[in-house]
Amino acid sequence: MLRFVKNYMESITGIEIYPLISLLIFFTFFVALFIWVYTAKKEYIDTVSNLPLD
Repeated sequence: MLRFVKNYMESITGIEIYPLISLLIFFTFFVALFIWVYTAKKEYIDTVSNLPLD
């Protein structure tokens, strides 16, 4: 089964770009999330963290 998929994927031209695009999307998302968390206001974090307790 794996040989069939591997041979089928090798026959598609330009398929090698998709893993790179996926990695870039993944990396960009987590960098943006880190920046958002790092720059968030302390009051907002406190408000959101207390929501489940209210």
